[in-house]
Amino acid sequence: MRHFRIIFLSLTLLLLIMTSACGGAVPATSQPAALAPTATEAPEETTPTPEPTEDPEFALEDLESAAFDNPTEINNKYFPMIPGTEYVYEGFTREGSNQIPHSIIFTVTDLTKEVEGIQTVVAYILDYSDGALVEAEIAFYAQDNDGNVWFMGEYPEVYELGEIVEAPAWIPGFKGAKAGIVMKEDPQLGMPSYAQGWGPAVGWNDRGRIVALGEKTCVPVACYEDVLVTEEFSQSDPDAAQVKYYAPAIGNIKVTWKGEDASREVLDLTSLTELSPDAMAEARAAALELEQSALENSKEVYAASAPLEYAPDPATVAEFWDFDPVDFNNSTDINNAWMPMQPGSHWVHEEPQRMMRATALPAP
Repeated sequence: MRHFRIIFLSLTLLLLIMTSACGGAVPATSQPAALAPTATEAPEETTPTPEPTEDPEFALEDLESAAFDNPTEINNKYFPMIPGTEYVYEGFTREGSNQIPHSIIFTVTDLTKEVEGIQTVVAYILDYSDGALVEAEIAFYAQDNDGNVWFMGEYPEVYELGEIVEAPAWIPGFKGAKAGIVMKEDPQLGMPSYAQGWGPAVGWNDRGRIVALGEKTCVPVACYEDVLVTEEFSQSDPDAAQVKYYAPAIGNIKVTWKGEDASREVLDLTSLTELSPDAMAEARAAALELEQSALENSKEVYAASAPLEYAPDPATVAEFWDFDPVDFNNSTDINNAWMPMQPGSHWVHEEPQRMMRATALPAP
């Protein structure tokens, strides 16, 4: 969501200029005119990033001190990531007195990606403003043995008028980037802020801090108790923050803002869905398609990292795991009552009568 705030003012200004020149509104499109790779690598440099500091309020997280025995099982109380879960957020941003519709679709895929030797869960995220896709992203998360959920990098593509304008990827291990924590295992009031990642090449230096516990919050999906409230802010712009609300066993349910946040984004969770196998396959395919664009547009970062991987749920393929050649003593004698396969049989299917006949072929 932070990348949307970065491009919001420039996109709005561009739309106003075009509207004035054409004498009318610019029609919105639901997706970019083309998601094909751009001819040249999109710039990964955005805003300068302050140097790391030893100040506890701005220290970086130490990935090397964490243990990851089962990193893709993310069951953190306030940030669970169950493959096949789709979150839909709807709301608006503001520019002056104008209220602009805004929505985000966050899908937990069944893909994984290795980052710094750790398998991560891949999220596929679509960000729409006034019906037009302004950002698509794949992001990577892992849970350590203590229950902290780590943010292990991201590849976002930012669009203006259907064209890729930047792809500020940051992945730990490349160009000085380091992993951060997106959710603590036991968030408490008064604890120091925590780094959500460090991407100096693209100006990523977001941090989180705990501001409330035990809240009750209602959104279109439901009303929730024991809600955690955090603020996320950029170290280079600490006076602007996103305020996020997290419900137990659900995750993020609401987003608001405070301070000098230019976009003044407000979002509510409007749909929480467990995807069907077909819908899951579509999300997986879309994430893999975005990765193909990443290989072209982020050659020094994404293309140099490990590819996405897909491992089917063992429950869906377990019936094939018991295959053993020793169980086939007479494998060519196929006399199954419903699918016999006797040599010399010949089946012909005809339309439209849908008739079937069986005849014996002459012996050679």
